[in-house]
Amino acid sequence: MPAAPDLLTDRLQLRHWHEADRAGFAAMNADPEVMTYFPTTLERRVSDAWFDRMNAALDRDGYGLWAVERREDGAWLGMTGLAAPTFEAAFTPCIEIGWRYPSFAWGQGYATEAARVVLEHGFQAAGLAEILSWTTAANLRSRAVMERIGMTRDPAGDFDHPRLPIGHPLRPHVLYRLAAPRPSRRVTVTVSG
Repeated sequence: MPAAPDLLTDRLQLRHWHEADRAGFAAMNADPEVMTYFPTTLERRVSDAWFDRMNAALDRDGYGLWAVERREDGAWLGMTGLAAPTFEAAFTPCIEIGWRYPSFAWGQGYATEAARVVLEHGFQAAGLAEILSWTTAANLRSRAVMERIGMTRDPAGDFDHPRLPIGHPLRPHVLYRLAAPRPSRRVTVTVSG
């Protein structure tokens, strides 16, 4: 598959990462408020390694975690995209849609708007049959985005995240699913008589 294209919405451009995004990405990953529903904040070296892997995946796979930029002024806002999880669970292998935004970008609909165009790309260009998403049960903000983009919770798929220790408060996760839209069938009716 060719490198991932830029994706556009009315307000946003989803694009490859620029070197100028690196510091903002690291600051977002080091912010305890942003990382409330993750086990820990990320050290700069871990964030930088992830940054490099994201661009490589966009080039290699034709999709991945795009940088999200506001079209109006070119401001970097966060990330949204598709990725394969690196842990084993009953529902893997699969492709997950995910997002992360600094707190200044919250509450403005950016995650929902970006996620919708990412889903469209995943189903149409990448040919995915289903896209999943998950978060810790307490993360109501992310769960609301999942529901706004048409995902449905699969209670039978809820799981304890294998990378978190037993008893950790973030270990219980909820699973959401969205199947590719079915192509509409064209029906021709012939009336005779």
